Amino acid sequence: MSPKIGWIGTGVIGGACATRLLNAGFSVFAHNRSPQKLDPLAALGATVCETPAQVAQNADVVFSTVGFPADVREIFFGEQGVLSAWKSNPKDTEGKPRIYVDSTTSSPTLASEIYDAAKTAGFLALDAPVSGGDVGARNGTLAIMVGGDREAFERVEPIFAHLGTNVRLVGASGAGQRVKMANQILIAGTMIGVCESLLYARQAGLDLNLTMELVSKGAAGSWSLSNYGPRVLKGDYEPGFYVEHFVKDMGIALEDSRRMNLSLPGLALVEQLYVALKAQGGARKGTQALIQALATLSNVDAFKDGRPEK
Repeated sequence: MSPKIGWIGTGVIGGACATRLLNAGFSVFAHNRSPQKLDPLAALGATVCETPAQVAQNADVVFSTVGFPADVREIFFGEQGVLSAWKSNPKDTEGKPRIYVDSTTSSPTLASEIYDAAKTAGFLALDAPVSGGDVGARNGTLAIMVGGDREAFERVEPIFAHLGTNVRLVGASGAGQRVKMANQILIAGTMIGVCESLLYARQAGLDLNLTMELVSKGAAGSWSLSNYGPRVLKGDYEPGFYVEHFVKDMGIALEDSRRMNLSLPGLALVEQLYVALKAQGGARKGTQALIQALATLSNVDAFKDGRPEK
């Protein structure tokens, strides 16, 4: 019998993931703070819920993909949160512990706090942030980094299989979030390289498509260049991942690094550039819009800002 799925947060990533599960035949109970974002899922057969608690009351496994750690805390610990719904009913209809899976990129310490609270209440919790952006979510090719107990991981693994092609249990509670932080540190360095390279090539008068084709097939090739480079050339700054969420992620990584007495000056520099982009009105743009902040520093025009022609 397939588990009933709850999904809280149906934005760019969450909406695509929930859609994939609906198309795979799962029963999905969904909640979003902006109810209109639930309309496409409702059209596919999802049950719309007014609160996270209502989602949990109907589901065996509840996922969340929201913006910030404060949102995760409210979803789980709030008066109308998952914990309040499951405290008195922590097991599913088969007598197995229910499972909460947070796929938000969030704080490792919060993940451990949630894990401990769930264990005390009699159910299970995993931290399972994802990487792959909007494309990976739509295509079911996300990388999923999971922290928590193997029992919970093995029960959720068949669900993960519909969402990602690189799914690993990476350690105890909080480890999934820390692997995601390592991922975000790499992305930060790669994105500044992609944007500086394309800005340089444009100012030098090079054939941009030819340049990108050549370098992407050599040692400089990367997922970010292949997926975000073409968007930059078209002036497409629509979000696969929001700038404001990336700023949040880098802040978490820097805070965690300070606890380890680590200095990460490259990450700190990129964070400041993204903070500047956010201040310039770019909070809800995609991370490839970093090129606009770099262009401002050099007092040159960025690639034309607007949706690409269909």
